This record gives sequence, structure tokens and C-alpha cells, in this order.
Amino acid sequence: MYKLIILVQAQENSARFNRRWPEFLAKAELMPGLIREVTSRVDRVLYGETAVEMVHELYFDSLNAAASAMGSAEGELAGQILQDITGGRVSLLLADHSQDELSNIRRHKQQKDEAPPGDRA
Repeated sequence: MYKLIILVQAQENSARFNRRWPEFLAKAELMPGLIREVTSRVDRVLYGETAVEMVHELYFDSLNAAASAMGSAEGELAGQILQDITGGRVSLLLADHSQDELSNIRRHKQQKDEAPPGDRA
């Protein structure tokens, strides 16, 4: 699975950004191949320095699906809106995404811990 990660920096005109953000979402949600999206508003920075105030993630089955979506008419329009509403105060990343549920992680660890000493990987 691949995701397009959008890091939105602090905006000079946050009222304008917040007013137009749904316009971006409406176009982005029409991108072909989109299977999930997640928005996280940064509440506080615990360590380090960053001007990122929002993280938005768009999920696709593959890198090709993400590239096709971004190159589609809907993706290009969403990108134009994003650039317009952020004034370029945004970073875009593509990431190979994998995840696991904690219950599965614990089950795997338990199986590993219970294996005879010679069988442990």
C-alpha cells in the first residue's frame, strides 16, 4: 500500500485555509484509486522543531495507483487547490505503507518467546 502524505505548515491566513480546505477535500476524494484518507491536526510538538500543523494522508493500493491518481484531472485540480490555499507552505511525500495490529504483534512475539532456543529467529 502507498500513501501520499501532505504536511501542511502553519498558514499565514488560517481562516482562509480552513474555509477552503473542504474544497480541496472534495476534489481529492474524487481521485481514482483512493481507498482511504486520514487527517490529523497537530496538537503539540513533543520533541524537535516543526511548523507542520496538519498531516493529511491519501492511501492507494500501489505506487502506480498513487501516481495515476495524482496525474488524473481530479488529482491535478486538487493539487492546484492545495497550492493555492497553502501558498506553497506544504510538503508532499510518497511512502510505502505497512501496518500491523497490536494483537498480531503480541501473538508473534509470544510464539517467538515460546519457541525452543534453537528455533528462535
